[in-house]
Amino acid sequence: MSQPPLTKRQYLRELVYAKNQWDEPLSATDKSNGFLGWHQRGYLPHCDKPGFVQFVTLRLADSLPASRRSEWEHLVKIADVRERRKGLESYLDRGRGECWLRDARIAAGVEAALRFHHGRRYELLAWGVMPNHVHILVHVWDWPLAKLLQNWKSIAAIHANRILGRSGAFWQREYWDTFMRDAEQEKKAIRYIESNPVKAKLCRAAADWPFSSARLRDNYQRLVLPTTPS
Repeated sequence: MSQPPLTKRQYLRELVYAKNQWDEPLSATDKSNGFLGWHQRGYLPHCDKPGFVQFVTLRLADSLPASRRSEWEHLVKIADVRERRKGLESYLDRGRGECWLRDARIAAGVEAALRFHHGRRYELLAWGVMPNHVHILVHVWDWPLAKLLQNWKSIAAIHANRILGRSGAFWQREYWDTFMRDAEQEKKAIRYIESNPVKAKLCRAAADWPFSSARLRDNYQRLVLPTTPS
């Protein structure tokens, strides 16, 4: 008799368990610092380890509007995690929701939050602030990824809600992250992040977007970034 199909939560639990079986365990120090290794949160798998380069996407609370559920509901049902993320990120580029990050004051606040601890707590490799989401490529040092995100989101939300004269959730609680396995994957992630405004038809050239790391690259494509934001 065939077994019933696994629910999404059961599948994630088994996936995380399997990865923890073969992956190198965290040290006692890493655990005490708050790193979680392979784990699940909601319906998403995450891997949080020191030294990883992580490609992260944050999105605004209303970036998948309930009033437009018919447009995106099928995307969240895609079983393959990578394909689901690809489809949802393409949908985000349509610019649904209030798109509070279109406000230059708010976008600048998000960028300042990202850059504030660069060179001290982590290394920013690329970022792009889009109208309703943010892409980040970050080299994690001694702060766990979840702690970095909490710090960035909290500072940016307080700043944004003050400007907008509102209260309540600014960011979607969940986030999407992928750790980079090699330098080539990092390069592809940088190209994706910095070309996103062009792909979404927000500007003609990546360096023209005012809230992206593309504008801060030299002729050798090195990121020229001081340890504190200007």
